[in-house]
Amino acid sequence: PPHPTMILIAGSANLDFVVRAAHIPAPGETVLGRDFQTFPGGKGANQAIGCARAGAADTTMLLALGNDPFAVPIEASLRGAGVRMETVRVADAPTGTAFICVSDDGENAITVAPGANSRLGPDALPPLDGCSHLLMQLETPLASVTAFAHSARAEGVLVVLNAAPAQSLPRELLDLLDLLIVNEGELAAISGSQGSVADQLARLDVPMVVVTLGSHGCCARLGGQLLLQTAFAVPVVDTTAAGDTFCGVLVAALSRKGHGPAAVASALREASAAAALTCTTLGAQNSIPEAAAVQRFLSEHPSDDPGSVETLRQFCLAAPAA
Repeated sequence: PPHPTMILIAGSANLDFVVRAAHIPAPGETVLGRDFQTFPGGKGANQAIGCARAGAADTTMLLALGNDPFAVPIEASLRGAGVRMETVRVADAPTGTAFICVSDDGENAITVAPGANSRLGPDALPPLDGCSHLLMQLETPLASVTAFAHSARAEGVLVVLNAAPAQSLPRELLDLLDLLIVNEGELAAISGSQGSVADQLARLDVPMVVVTLGSHGCCARLGGQLLLQTAFAVPVVDTTAAGDTFCGVLVAALSRKGHGPAAVASALREASAAAALTCTTLGAQNSIPEAAAVQRFLSEHPSDDPGSVETLRQFCLAAPAA
């Protein structure tokens, strides 16, 4: 395929306040944490950095930030990764923040205060000249996501939505998508259905749907075909931004390889490797790997274990426990 000039990510940027603790507190429980750090985060910004580091295309991000010190590390992180910014400055709302507790087993609990992200309006989209893909999430207003999708579709730009955090989606938005990326919970929320992962995928009228399945791996429904990619085993330190890395790297890989079955299978593998590497380091954007590290990792893991692939296939085809 021809080399694309640009991938546009429209979405959220937050400053993450992260505390490590033995376990995530239950309601009403106080847990004594250990070290506290701040990291630039937000699904949109994380995905932009994943995309930029994958090295396939120029990456631009449309984001909204407050006029406050929290914006500074976010901008520095994006700039450092080579992401071009189209910034909407919001005078009367703070930069988005997220409060994250990370447990010793790598699980996390996250509370987000959207701030300026909720002011990214439907008319904020920059010109789409030379843009191959538009990647969005649901941490910015749904009306804006839908408006951006309409504009991209009209210009022949491929529309990709990572439907996170989980919510049901209007038919109007689903009809505009070329690629939908979800986890199991998001898949259930959108398909509104019971049945196996494969059943739920079959119900979604989107040309391509990718579902991430945690430690099982991921699968894609491309037309009527099911493509499977098992997870890579790594020592997990912090799962924050693993899903975002997957989305950014997947879109970058598709822009480079195309959207045929073999290209998609290869892109899923690259995105899964990048997501696995992200889990080996604490923090969001600083843990997202460079392309060279991903390629090195892939060369060390040349093929999937057929047994694991079959286990993943059975998992996708099995109806969930009642």
